[in-house]
Amino acid sequence: MQYLVQMKLADSGRAATPQEGLAFIEQFVLPTLELCKKLQDEKKILAGGPVVGAIALALVVKAESTQELDELIDSLPIWPRMETTVTPLTSFDGRAVAVRPRLERLRAMVQR
Repeated sequence: MQYLVQMKLADSGRAATPQEGLAFIEQFVLPTLELCKKLQDEKKILAGGPVVGAIALALVVKAESTQELDELIDSLPIWPRMETTVTPLTSFDGRAVAVRPRLERLRAMVQR
């Protein structure tokens, strides 16, 4: 299954001093980018990346279960500082199959 994972820096995660900013980049940002690159090479992250002009990520992740997805997100060093939204995705074929019965019901209503 594929999931859209959107992560943005929580207001409480902002660095207040240059020292905190330095630590944030060294301990959270760079290790997260390195791990995301590895997950992309492993085909766990299928698309997406860092959001331009923001401390945020938008990723399409492939996971066999919600547990696997949860573990992947939790493994990102930056995760504790982020607000995360996960949206399960279906396939185009899957959506077409789901829509066809509705189409048939609407056709029947129109023909009456």
